[in-house]
Amino acid sequence: MQMDPLSDALTAILNAEKTGKKSVTVKPASKIIANVLRTVQRAGYLGELEYIENHRGGMFEIQLLGRINKCGVIKPRFPVQKDMFEDEERKYLPARGFGTLVVTTPEGVMTHEDAKEKGIGGRLLAYIY
Repeated sequence: MQMDPLSDALTAILNAEKTGKKSVTVKPASKIIANVLRTVQRAGYLGELEYIENHRGGMFEIQLLGRINKCGVIKPRFPVQKDMFEDEERKYLPARGFGTLVVTTPEGVMTHEDAKEKGIGGRLLAYIY
């Protein structure tokens, strides 16, 4: 029984990266997982992303690039204001300018750098480096 599908998806990706696999299948699929994976893909950590409908919730086939050292979800989903990203970077990322926080905002799911550029806050979903 899955309690947190986003956490399960990121754990599956991290485990496949650590074992040196070239691709991984993540199931079940959901909109939030799709948005987070696309955001991480745009940040350059994942390769090609493909949705496969299997009439059981769907799944994602993800090509791995070998660039992920660690990733995970942030629970609970802490709210963060537009000028407070620096504090959250210190908590979850190993060094300044290294890694990415994934944030859900009123304008959609994006990286913390994009949210800082747009001057909006949101809720923390995940970290990756």
